[in-house]
Amino acid sequence: MTCRPDLRPAADRSPGPLRLADLLVTLRADLPASLVVFLVALPLCVGVAVASGVPAELGLLTGIVGGLLTGLLPGSSLQVSGPAAGLTVLVFAAVQDHGLATLGVITAAAGLLQLVMGALRLGRLFRAISVSVVQGMLAGIGLVLVLGQLYALADAQAPGSGPGKLAGLPGLLADTAASPRALTAAAVGIGTVAVLALWPRLPARVRTVPAPLAAVAAATAVTASLDLSISKVEVAGLGGAVDLLGGADLAALGEGAVLGTVLAFALIASAESLFSAAAVDRLHDGPRTHYDRELIAQGVGNTVCGVLGALPMTAVIVRSAANVQAGARTKAARVLHGLWLLLFAAFFPAVLSVIPLAALAGVLVHAGAKLVPARALVPLWRAHRGEALILLVTAFAVVATNLFEGVLLGLLLSVLKSAWDTSQLQVEVDERADGTVDVTLAGNATFLRLPRLLDALEQLPTGRTVHVDLSGLRHLDHACRTALETWVSAYGLGLLGRAHLDGLGR
Repeated sequence: MTCRPDLRPAADRSPGPLRLADLLVTLRADLPASLVVFLVALPLCVGVAVASGVPAELGLLTGIVGGLLTGLLPGSSLQVSGPAAGLTVLVFAAVQDHGLATLGVITAAAGLLQLVMGALRLGRLFRAISVSVVQGMLAGIGLVLVLGQLYALADAQAPGSGPGKLAGLPGLLADTAASPRALTAAAVGIGTVAVLALWPRLPARVRTVPAPLAAVAAATAVTASLDLSISKVEVAGLGGAVDLLGGADLAALGEGAVLGTVLAFALIASAESLFSAAAVDRLHDGPRTHYDRELIAQGVGNTVCGVLGALPMTAVIVRSAANVQAGARTKAARVLHGLWLLLFAAFFPAVLSVIPLAALAGVLVHAGAKLVPARALVPLWRAHRGEALILLVTAFAVVATNLFEGVLLGLLLSVLKSAWDTSQLQVEVDERADGTVDVTLAGNATFLRLPRLLDALEQLPTGRTVHVDLSGLRHLDHACRTALETWVSAYGLGLLGRAHLDGLGR
């Protein structure tokens, strides 16, 4: 009897018992993980939407698209996409400035821009952004988020700007102390934050329930049992939430301010997604993220969200980490989490209407506080003060201006710091016995070191023959070259002496 090898392609072969067993093992891991991610995502989707100034169901819609659509696409297999706290500040400002109807246009255009960047293979370039700028951006987002949600804790309306929120805190405290309703809401919100802060210290059996779900459920139970008179979530259902993008809506793209918001959405959402992917890759031993494909997947998701009139999405580290820690093995977990969100939003939306807004504000205050790297700042200041300064300036610029301008300032400072660090110029002066002066330049002569170069040249003794050796220079920029040529011309005219340059044509 002759045994013939199976030469059919692997895709044409019937799965054997081993492959079926592997599939069952995968499902046993992915199904529970999807439920954990769903329970973490549910309060966050609703909370981010409310904090963004849009209906709660739009956050659920974005979470559904992030699971069922983006979850199926290649890129990263374990990170989860949905509405993110990091975009809350930007979305709120966009809705206030341009209206809710324009949000879909901005989100769809940002998604298309992400598709273009992914097609041009620009995904890996986001990894070149300074870590200090990223941390400063996240810290600034966290500060603005905390400031805004402190008002929501007391059922109060927050001012529009970051400085306005900060300046209004004394008034908020006074108004809250004088209002029993505000005090009640604040107690519910502070209690929610306390549960979230203490949850990691509880026994492991208790911590099998996701902290955001436990905190919101506890606040909701207390509110219902005591019949507290505080604001609650308003949900209309997914049917009324979908607002398909029309051709007339595209006219908004002709405004410069809208285009600037589109660019900010695309860049920040892409950066947050790809930074999250890098962090998630460190949490597991599975396949690594393909950054360009992940950028395309995010672009597809945001384009669809924009067409549906939903919130923009990013990959989010909180849900992604929960997915990995729950034992997910494939992308099936994140897809199933989107399915659970869809079933919940379709059949049980009324359940959300009993959730107090102060509880969701507490969840976001806790999430925003975790974005501020307070513990890492002191060691960073001791080791790299320049990087710590960039982090602080970026964070406070985000609070004082807006997210886009704050990040641009951080990037500018990062570039200037890198230029300063790499522009190291050594100037050595040696006077010979015969009166000749040798000047040796080594390193990188850039405009940042021009004052030092000019000071050294102007302090040279007059009436001497000066020989300047440039062979040790690795780089000589236009500003320094011009300064050297001007100085040599002065010597060549006999005003100071005679000068010779060696290597200026390098």
